[in-house]
Amino acid sequence: MTFHGRRLATATALAVLAGLIAAALAPPDALQGDLQRLMYVHVPAAWTAYLAFATTVVGSIGWLWRRDSRLDRLAAAAAEVGVFFTGLAIVLGSVWGKPVWGVWWTWDPRLVTTALMFFVYLGYLALRRATADPDLRARRSAVFGVVAFAQVPVVHMSVLWWRALHQPPTVLRPGDPTIDHSMLAALLINLVAFTLVFVVAVRLRIALAKAEDALERAEIADGRELAGAAVAAPRIARSTSDV
Repeated sequence: MTFHGRRLATATALAVLAGLIAAALAPPDALQGDLQRLMYVHVPAAWTAYLAFATTVVGSIGWLWRRDSRLDRLAAAAAEVGVFFTGLAIVLGSVWGKPVWGVWWTWDPRLVTTALMFFVYLGYLALRRATADPDLRARRSAVFGVVAFAQVPVVHMSVLWWRALHQPPTVLRPGDPTIDHSMLAALLINLVAFTLVFVVAVRLRIALAKAEDALERAEIADGRELAGAAVAAPRIARSTSDV
């Protein structure tokens, strides 16, 4: 790890620690009590998913413009991290929803659109795995990444566009946020911490992708076939009586 990488990792660890302390010291909610502390992980996880998929669309557009493999690796790494944090947000939302709504899952617009986004980006990752040719993989993934991002504003605005159990925005709204300011401070600290975790995770995934690409180029240079290249269509054997 480089000097700058170590500094980033240290800053991230300190930010996560500060977020945990802030979440523990924040006052409990007047109605939900300590259960509301899930917000300090659930909301930052959702924010990080948005950030990740925004990074994917930027990397995808950049690749379509410049055909730079570094932008393709950035888009792919961000998508993987985004899928993880989307799944985390869904799981924590279910844990939070059970005591509050009485069910683990309900067909709430925010929940449904978030789950759809999760599976679409899983499809993005599956597409990358299923395409062996690097250029074709990058092109298909870039187009997919651009189109898939249309879901992000739909997820965010779903609580305003449709009647929902999920509460409307309390921070990203005009005027003074309705959330208690000490709770807001703890939430913002955790948003910063999760953003740094995202940066560290993407950097590590890009480094791994570089190593994978180098190995793939080495295998091609040695004349070895890529995985799946040896798969051929089945042939029907002809019996001697047919000759």
